[in-house]
Amino acid sequence: MKLIASLALATLASTAFAHGNVSCPAVPKEERKPQMELQKKLEGEGWKVRKVQNYNGCYEVYGFDGQGKKAEAFYNPKTFERVYPEGEQPEAKK
Repeated sequence: MKLIASLALATLASTAFAHGNVSCPAVPKEERKPQMELQKKLEGEGWKVRKVQNYNGCYEVYGFDGQGKKAEAFYNPKTFERVYPEGEQPEAKK
């Protein structure tokens, strides 16, 4: 029973964090790169992309990163620069 409660709490926490305080600068529609370009770029870096959608002016990507870890990431639709939610920091390069 404790395991089920822990899993439920972890799921709720990850859902709440998933859409933390993140936004991208306003980019006119004609300056946005296609979502498919971002998907191809990430797949070239080893990602397995499950979904790309718009969220607060950013492209939000769900999938698995190059290390095979489940990931959710946000990108500027004009530059494809990664954008981090408030309080989240980029992982240090190894």
